[in-house]
Amino acid sequence: MTQLELPAPAKLNLFLHIVGRRDDGYHNLQTVFQFVDYGDTLIFAPRTDDQLTLTDSTSHISAQQNLVLRAAQQLQSAIKRAQLPVRGADIVLHKRLPQGAGLGGGSSDAATTLVGLNKLWGAPLSQQQLLELGLKLGADVPIFIHGHAAFAEGIGEQFSDVEPATPWYLVVKPNVAIATPELFADPQLQRDCPPITANEWQFDNTTNVFEPVVCDRYPEVAKLRDRLLQYAPTRLTGSGACLFARFDTYDAAASAQQQFSELHSFVAQGQNRSSLIRTLTQT
Repeated sequence: MTQLELPAPAKLNLFLHIVGRRDDGYHNLQTVFQFVDYGDTLIFAPRTDDQLTLTDSTSHISAQQNLVLRAAQQLQSAIKRAQLPVRGADIVLHKRLPQGAGLGGGSSDAATTLVGLNKLWGAPLSQQQLLELGLKLGADVPIFIHGHAAFAEGIGEQFSDVEPATPWYLVVKPNVAIATPELFADPQLQRDCPPITANEWQFDNTTNVFEPVVCDRYPEVAKLRDRLLQYAPTRLTGSGACLFARFDTYDAAASAQQQFSELHSFVAQGQNRSSLIRTLTQT
């Protein structure tokens, strides 16, 4: 294999509840992850040595802090621990997803790196091993390795596959940077949602517990939500800052998008099987 080009799709949290707090300080969550057909792209080319290079001209994150390089290094370390030959790669990241948006862009890039390099290097690790590596990089990384829409629990790493509807989404990012640790510390954040099951969840009987806190702290988000609600049901994804509105057709979503031309936005369709996994099954 001379080169491998793979997508790193965005995700949406169709709802997000906190059902309690753990002894280790983390929160127990319930959410539904769904992918959309929009995201970043990574290109992997094998090297004859064990060096890793990353070309990333758009995200303005230093190479040592970039999750792509950290994921590649973690994979190399795991392969070395398994006493298998360690290889290198040249990686190019083409970034389209905004940062700090609640879309899982960095986590998706990391997952695509783990899955892509594992394939490029002859699949030395199992999917379960990749999931364990991904969790060390971030709580959202495993869902992108899993690759199927899922009702998730724990810190977001325990999956039950689901098949939600796949509408068209208008995703809009307000011009704010949200500090997620501050949201978790906010006394207004609801942390005692009654647990539900994968069979019970619906869009209309759930919410995102971060949404009222974010709207209170960031008036720009509240104003944007009110504008989007004029067109379609709207919800915050993750801890924000992006909001998504659901439409039955592409044309309806694209028409509404024209009213938000001053902001970063995109129209994409929901996917219950990620573009990463679908691409890999075709290669």
